[in-house]
Amino acid sequence: MRRGQSTAPSSGPAPAGGMAQRGNMAIALKRVYEPPSPEDGCRILVERLWPRGLTKQGAVIDLWCKEVAPSTELRRWFNHDSARWIEFQRRYVRELHDQAEALASIVQRARVGPVTFVFASREPVYNNAAALKAFLEKTWDQWLAGSDTTDGGR
Repeated sequence: MRRGQSTAPSSGPAPAGGMAQRGNMAIALKRVYEPPSPEDGCRILVERLWPRGLTKQGAVIDLWCKEVAPSTELRRWFNHDSARWIEFQRRYVRELHDQAEALASIVQRARVGPVTFVFASREPVYNNAAALKAFLEKTWDQWLAGSDTTDGGR
């Protein structure tokens, strides 16, 4: 009922591969259009808009976390332009500062078992799911300690 996984390491984006694990956290990345797999664990859609052409049943999503998706303005500015990747990540992390509750919900699920961030972009490397995963990997120890981690990307 769940989909397979692909990952991007925290040191930088990478195309689909295996599940990255750090401490007790296992977060994978996968396009929403790929078939589900049991290894996906909890499937979290990290898009502001529902993916085109998919029904909610067909997408097999456990949680739609719109709050952690980049703003429409940032998404349009970035437009998956690899030359803007570093600046996109910086701006995106600034936006995440206001989403501590939504991020905590994701971290709670990642503590229990594998999580797959599901995204709609055709771009497997430079996308918001990869940036979000990198941010959480960078701040994971702070989440485990229970401190405010939304400053981890400043």
